[in-house]
Amino acid sequence: MSETARLYLLDNPVYSADAIIVGIRDNEMAFHQSPFYPGGGGQPADEGEVHFHDGTMLKIVSAYSDSEGIIWHKLISKAPQDVAGQVAHLKIDTKKRLALTRYHTVLHILNTTALHTYNAWITGVQIGTEYSRIDFKFENFSPEIVPVLEESVNNVLTKNHPIKAYYISEDEFSSRTDLLRTLTVKPPIHNNQVRVVEIEGFDAQACGGTHVHSTGEIGRLSIFRIDNKGRINKRLYIRLE
Repeated sequence: MSETARLYLLDNPVYSADAIIVGIRDNEMAFHQSPFYPGGGGQPADEGEVHFHDGTMLKIVSAYSDSEGIIWHKLISKAPQDVAGQVAHLKIDTKKRLALTRYHTVLHILNTTALHTYNAWITGVQIGTEYSRIDFKFENFSPEIVPVLEESVNNVLTKNHPIKAYYISEDEFSSRTDLLRTLTVKPPIHNNQVRVVEIEGFDAQACGGTHVHSTGEIGRLSIFRIDNKGRINKRLYIRLE
């Protein structure tokens, strides 16, 4: 099987698509192309449906990418075994995707603000649809920093910066320390290229996730909880209004 063509990386959002069934095993299926994000960078995989030519439908509860670049879609039940080579219709849960996309994008703004202002590096991220959390190695943290972070991020959101994605070579990436936000996890490298997500006029960082087209689509950020995860490790919980 060839690598799955990743439709979620296209400039214009793709939430459904026809796709040829190229792999079947137990409760998993692979297709020649897919709009499903397979998870990574703290962003969960998409959920959705697969519709077969005979009118039947099965829920897709998750997806993941294997070492060969093939996206496997996990079904709620055993996959039909006699449909290889047929065309099916894939459809993601758009509401969930859009929520995760907004949260993923706002975390770019928050992590850049924390790094540039306080030299705080990311140590972990978990993105959700109702709220998200981000962990920082954060020296000299104090509660007074929280409203400053909120105000700085929300100022960026109101300016409606356009957002775009592009690719650079792995060699160029290795010389661009400005594209890093974590010291421990490397971004995905595909065909010797690294995807960069740029918020024009504000920030660029390596990332393989999904994002909105402008900061004006996100809403307003609030930091509603802080946990201590060690002497200098802080966990910030955020919500979008």
